[in-house]
Amino acid sequence: MDYTPRILIVDDEKDLREILQFNLASEGFEIDVAASAEEALDMALENYHLILLDVMMGGISGYKMADILRKERDLDVPIVFLTAKGSENDLLTGFNVGGDDYIIKPFSIKEVVVRIRAILKRGRGNEQKPSTVLECDGLKLDINRKSASIDEEPIKLTRKEFEILALLLKNGGKFISRHEILNRVWSDDVIVTERNVDVNIARLRKKIKEYGPAIKGRTGYGYCFDYQG
Repeated sequence: MDYTPRILIVDDEKDLREILQFNLASEGFEIDVAASAEEALDMALENYHLILLDVMMGGISGYKMADILRKERDLDVPIVFLTAKGSENDLLTGFNVGGDDYIIKPFSIKEVVVRIRAILKRGRGNEQKPSTVLECDGLKLDINRKSASIDEEPIKLTRKEFEILALLLKNGGKFISRHEILNRVWSDDVIVTERNVDVNIARLRKKIKEYGPAIKGRTGYGYCFDYQG
């Protein structure tokens, strides 16, 4: 890595904050901490390469903070949730509000470091790709800028929604299975289900308005983007 990743730890457990801060700093990361979501939301979050975010906190929860960052602030900084809750519904909630990974307590520092490096590596790789614009009539995706628009009007997509739409556009009318979408959009070390793909597709259809019906699903085949104009 030719830069020093800057990470924000948001957790109301002082002991855990200190353990994470010490160990991640020892791994070469630049670390800042916040004791609550409220404190973190007052910080310049766009300056961080990744946020480690506790789910269960007094006041604003980690899920709510992530939702605010994605929907209200349009911030796409990677978010890794830290939580003792590991049910399928908890995982789906985390990913539906824009989380990139989900680490269940108790965890090892080694596991946290490996997951952080994997996410940062993917993000850094995207920055180095040449600019590519995918277009379908008035719908445009700028792969490099991570921006989407319809007739030059910006539309707000989460990171996963953007990547799913980009994948479908790149493959034209070809059906992409739910399993392949999971493998391409979510990392291999993340526990998600095919239902998570369906949830993101449903939200995506609404956001791209008149182009929504172009995302077609077929049982046993998956999804494709087939726009007839």
